[in-house]
Amino acid sequence: MHITRRSFVGGVAGMAGLGLLPGRGLAQVAAPANPVTITIVDVAGNLALTQGMFENYAAAKPDWVSSFAFTKAPAPELPAKIQAQQAAGRVDIDLVLTGTDALSAGLDQDLWVDLSAHKANLPDLESIYLPQAFKMQALARDRGVVVTYYPSGPLIEYMPDRVATPPKTAEELLEWAKANPNKFMYARPANSGPGRTFLMGLPYLLGDSDPRDPVNGWSKTWEYLKAIGEHVEYYGTGTTQVMKELGEGTRDIVVTTTGWDINPRVLGIVPAEAKVGTLAGFHWVTDAHYAVIPKGVPDEKVAVLIDVINFVLKPEQQAIAYDEGYFYPGPAVKDVALSMAPQASQDALAEFGRPEYEDWIASNPLETPLEPAQIVDAFRIWDEQIGAAKG
Repeated sequence: MHITRRSFVGGVAGMAGLGLLPGRGLAQVAAPANPVTITIVDVAGNLALTQGMFENYAAAKPDWVSSFAFTKAPAPELPAKIQAQQAAGRVDIDLVLTGTDALSAGLDQDLWVDLSAHKANLPDLESIYLPQAFKMQALARDRGVVVTYYPSGPLIEYMPDRVATPPKTAEELLEWAKANPNKFMYARPANSGPGRTFLMGLPYLLGDSDPRDPVNGWSKTWEYLKAIGEHVEYYGTGTTQVMKELGEGTRDIVVTTTGWDINPRVLGIVPAEAKVGTLAGFHWVTDAHYAVIPKGVPDEKVAVLIDVINFVLKPEQQAIAYDEGYFYPGPAVKDVALSMAPQASQDALAEFGRPEYEDWIASNPLETPLEPAQIVDAFRIWDEQIGAAKG
């Protein structure tokens, strides 16, 4: 998870009257009778990208929101917690920031508010999103809104002083892992963006029969994961642990994504000289973070949250999502140039970004993740057949 963040508050105090995106033909959202406190739970590391946006909203519209309360939680634990609150009739989480993991689990359990009833108060998402971000929006099934996007991975990251000849294919990676026991690592997919991107990217790398069907179409993938797992000491509980072990020298090759490559080097967790690579047959598996509202949140707060979502989709707010490369690039909407980002973000990406990413993004296929039900199946099978082998 991201360790530092950058607030970018300047220039918003005069925006208090601009609660909705201009020029979208949106219906007016009524202001609350009194300012409300909004509790946000982040299960995706998304606050590294968006906390400044929420703070800007509070500064711009103090008559709508008195404050935001931010907390973080592991993605696999959150659905059960929300389900328990809903059963007790006391939902105290107003907004969840999630990746496709908890989004999918919540869809499976019917935890999220259906936002189709609020479309009149939301922008025309297809017109404002980047094309691939709009494809990611379809996965939410009107139960959430994409707030950040990136092409993700899967990539491999390695230390060139310890890996003189990096693997170029999935088969070479397996042979390298056999020859270098316990030096390869990735994290549990249900709690790791790079982990789940690796899981969903392997069927393309291996030429599996149906990359979108983990139950019936991933025979090569499950066989490969079992084989390489014999040479993995254990699976990280999250990506931060994996990156720390790469930086400390415990592991020599790990699974990564664009953001998890750039940001840990910005923060000094991983040495700046670390390198990244793709494997033959590479397809990007794109990723996004979503804002979802649990069922049981009072209607007055839901109205405020719709207004907040409109605010964070403004281009000038989206520019904050460049951050320090954590979800590179980060913005989900069109026409958000790096030059619009805070200077700290521009400086970090100038020093630690990789020029090859632009070509890799342009010249390799971009695939959306599995549908929510299939993601749930993939996580279950991995936990039962792969993760359980390491206890």
